[in-house]
Amino acid sequence: MLYVVITFLWVSILLYLLLGGADFGAGIIELFTSKKNKSVTRKTLYSAIGPIWEANHMWLIIAIVILFVGFPVIYTTMSVNLHIPLTIMLLGIIARGTAFTFRHYDAVVDDMQNLYNPIFAWSSFVTPLFLGIIAGSAVSGHIDPGATSFLDAYIFSWLHWFAVAVGLFTVSICGFLASVYLIGEADNENDRLRFAHKAQFFNIAAVLCGILVFVASFAENIPLLDWVFGNWVGRIAIFSATASLILMWYLLYQGKIALLRPLAGFQVTMILLTTTYKHFPNIVILKNGGYLSLMEHSGHEKTIYTLGMALLLGSIFILPALFYLIYSFQKKEGAIH
Repeated sequence: MLYVVITFLWVSILLYLLLGGADFGAGIIELFTSKKNKSVTRKTLYSAIGPIWEANHMWLIIAIVILFVGFPVIYTTMSVNLHIPLTIMLLGIIARGTAFTFRHYDAVVDDMQNLYNPIFAWSSFVTPLFLGIIAGSAVSGHIDPGATSFLDAYIFSWLHWFAVAVGLFTVSICGFLASVYLIGEADNENDRLRFAHKAQFFNIAAVLCGILVFVASFAENIPLLDWVFGNWVGRIAIFSATASLILMWYLLYQGKIALLRPLAGFQVTMILLTTTYKHFPNIVILKNGGYLSLMEHSGHEKTIYTLGMALLLGSIFILPALFYLIYSFQKKEGAIH
């Protein structure tokens, strides 16, 4: 049952990155959109994420609950040592959701829109930035549970080049996902071409940020290169992601957009698989060689069994309804799939 719980944890993180990340990416795209095109971009993203945007946070909640219930030592260590970036990320989620709701559903369009719009766009940037920082910090070896100073315990655990580079990489991935997803939501060829150019921009940004991540890992003695290329799973995953990226751009050039979203999702899945496979089950790597393992630091056996059963039973009822909700709101007359 422990492997069932771990699988749900990994899948929930993946789905939050794919679905929630695309939502954040919509705001990031707006941030990097010229003033004359912002209104069209907002209209398109409303159509894409408006009905289901809040449901995407379910995956983050599931991941947090799994850690809290099933892996209390891991949850405690991360929530204490990384409480500053966690707080900023959660504030970003709240600010983004509030701004999106008020600017989309406000009955009166007035000067307050000038406040809602930048809050939505910048919180869409800040939230995945700190989500990536948290992920990078967890495996960086900078977290020191025995730290005796405030800076060592709560600042330097996450404020370093590797974590920041992972944060920027996460932002670029979110922008890339949203750009690809929005291509199929565009109403005309000009908008589809514009979102395709955005996808190219964030694709290049992701490559550059990815290089920055490797440079930072080398500078900070983090064996990222070995994690990615030191095993056959990582090599196959990277090759598959690269091949699918080439195929995606070929299909886009040919005007065939039906497979763009699955290919983009596949690429992100391969990236997550590559970066987590090698050091599994060590989800948190501590300073001076310590680690927190999903196998060694799990909760009581009965707790894990109950949690696993709850996740299995819950998925039977929730997942079909959730995917039907997404299907219902994405199916519209004249849409290009």
